[in-house]
Amino acid sequence: MPPAVVFYSFPWSLSWAKPKEHSLARHTYMQLIILSVSWVFFVLYAALLLYYRQSWVTMPGFIAPKDSSPPIKISVIIPARNEAENIIACLDAVCNQVYPTNHFEVIVIDDHSTDATAGLVQNYPAGNVRLLSLKEIMQGELLNSYKKKAIEIAVAQATGELIVCTDADCSMPPNWLHTIAAFYQQTNAAFIAMPVSYNSNNNFLEIFQSLDFLTLQGITGASVYRRFHSMCNGANLAYTKKAFEQVGGFKGIDNIASGDDMLLMHKIYRLHPVKVLFLKSKEVIVETAPMKTLKDFFNQRIRWASKADKYDDKRIITVLLLVYLFNVLLLLLPVLCIFGHSTFKIQNTTFNIPEGWLYLLVSKTIIEIFFLYPVAKFFSRQQLLWFFPLAQPFHICYTVIAGWLGKFGTYQWKDRNVK
Repeated sequence: MPPAVVFYSFPWSLSWAKPKEHSLARHTYMQLIILSVSWVFFVLYAALLLYYRQSWVTMPGFIAPKDSSPPIKISVIIPARNEAENIIACLDAVCNQVYPTNHFEVIVIDDHSTDATAGLVQNYPAGNVRLLSLKEIMQGELLNSYKKKAIEIAVAQATGELIVCTDADCSMPPNWLHTIAAFYQQTNAAFIAMPVSYNSNNNFLEIFQSLDFLTLQGITGASVYRRFHSMCNGANLAYTKKAFEQVGGFKGIDNIASGDDMLLMHKIYRLHPVKVLFLKSKEVIVETAPMKTLKDFFNQRIRWASKADKYDDKRIITVLLLVYLFNVLLLLLPVLCIFGHSTFKIQNTTFNIPEGWLYLLVSKTIIEIFFLYPVAKFFSRQQLLWFFPLAQPFHICYTVIAGWLGKFGTYQWKDRNVK
């Protein structure tokens, strides 16, 4: 059944069908309606991905000059909770930057760790690394977003003009700070979103996460570049201390568990819309580890989805709703086929619902790979695209489940139950 048959023939077929041809069960008509609507959503979805692809390809890459003169003072902020396994490698990567040591400081704020994280930071030999303790500062105060509080406290004590945020399980290339500083000096940006990549692809779960994350990174860069909507990732972003203070930091969003990155970005965007930028450079790609278990993966994605209805930027809500509903329809169609007819005729036209669904799934996969290729090439991850068709059904299921639980469920993060 060619897509055009469903997309163009169905409404008129229902209108002019003979009475005896209307003996199909109600759920069978529902299948055909859902398939037709799904193709409408696909057209919108494909147009959106083509727009993102063109934006990503058009966006110029940034090459920093060798000398950044005069250097600006940078404060690198790293919130950490139970990161004894990762914190030393992270500090090594930050402290081994080519950027002058006397022009940047590293503030690690320990968020009630129960392992050796605090001690490892305290004994770290670099003189520009200092430790703050959220537990000592808060003295038993209960919050719904400890990470926002940690960052807020660190920013207040930061001496740098530019705040650079990352996570304790991340690593970064040696030209990271130099490139960020040069970009900031050239653009006078108030907020800088930057690329993040997963550093491990040893099994299907990790490959799946990498592909999903590549998609998010491509959309992030394209949308910020075009000012279509604003996205970022807290593992790699920068903003001026002045901009943070101008918008009142996390005031007004401090009760939301997640959103220390995007919700802050949206606040700054409202004040400085032309100064929120994306830095497209391989020199600033921060690498982080994927989730090790399926449970951790879902908790992470539910946490991300939980802030979806909190965005002030209604454009991103519209995009998220389009993507979510499209995936719901793709999941619903095969379920309905189990309980109804899968093949039937209307006005001498044969409709095969499973075949139509397969056409839709293949079309979705093709357009997504077309969008993803230049993004994967930027991150040197083209080989992962071979696994993309295999990941497609799992991606549809997880999108629907995580989106629903992000709105109506709870999740566990860093050994805390969060609403």
